[in-house]
Amino acid sequence: MAFHEQQYEQMSKHILAVREEIGKFIVGQEEAVEFTLYGILADGHVLLEGLPGLGKTMLVRTIANVLELSFSRIQFTPDLMPADITGTSMIERLENGKQQFTFQKGPVFSQIVLADEINRATPKTQSALLEAMGEKTVTVLGDTRPMERPFFVLATQNPIEMEGTYPLPEAQLDRFLCKVLLPYPSKQHLLTIMERTTGATSAELSKVMDTEQLLQAQQMAKEVMIAQDILAYAVDIVTATNPFDTSALDEVKQFVQYGSGPRGVQSVIKLAKARALMNGRFHVSIADIKAVAKPALRHRILLNYEGEAAEKTTDDIVEIILTKVQQGAFV
Repeated sequence: MAFHEQQYEQMSKHILAVREEIGKFIVGQEEAVEFTLYGILADGHVLLEGLPGLGKTMLVRTIANVLELSFSRIQFTPDLMPADITGTSMIERLENGKQQFTFQKGPVFSQIVLADEINRATPKTQSALLEAMGEKTVTVLGDTRPMERPFFVLATQNPIEMEGTYPLPEAQLDRFLCKVLLPYPSKQHLLTIMERTTGATSAELSKVMDTEQLLQAQQMAKEVMIAQDILAYAVDIVTATNPFDTSALDEVKQFVQYGSGPRGVQSVIKLAKARALMNGRFHVSIADIKAVAKPALRHRILLNYEGEAAEKTTDDIVEIILTKVQQGAFV
């Protein structure tokens, strides 16, 4: 399906209206709001990381309300089992006295699934989401069931070094389109939060988009054009994260153990297209690529011992790459 420039402008207004409506309830956290919306437009999954009480759960619930999508929340705990997520078959007694197995769907069968504090569950339980996130199906006792479209997993986690957490394995981290860090709010934002949450009045949210409009927005994001040289620039950035590449930067060789793979390039392109759509454009710019690079790659780069000892972060590495890799210069 081919869309016209006017349709992109109209869809951009719809998406900006969604962001504005979310802003009535969520104070600050502009990057988290924007990249969560980018992830939804790109039909991907988003990982939100921050300290407790910064509004991660409320952000996801608010987005589900504004987009009028079915919503379920899974509180991940050490004793949570995979069947608690996917569902299980139970014996049901019929009117004629006979019995049969009936599948009871788990909370994963929703359009937006909030995996709250995902790193507090054991790896076995974390992996129960892998099939749903990758193939958008769930297999229980050999029976495969499709997920309702659209389908998103928006996961939250506390910083890995906090007590009682199980770090997500690299294979599962790679399933997330982007990882968004939620900073501590400023004094002004704290004042606004107190006024909204401790007063007598509360914000009323309106439904801004429905499922049909969202599916159309996702299709429009896929059809956003990207020039060959800009696509090559995105590939150059991701390739530059690999310390084993023959033309790797000195800092990457020194501080990085493993770099990003093909999913990293896919994520950069998808997020850049979503950003272009939100801004009413039907083509990707260099600015789009640079803006989405850190959230798309920060969880796909593994630092070595020297990098950790030097207190480097993966954002530092991406920043170095963005500074030194110029368009068409990294071959």
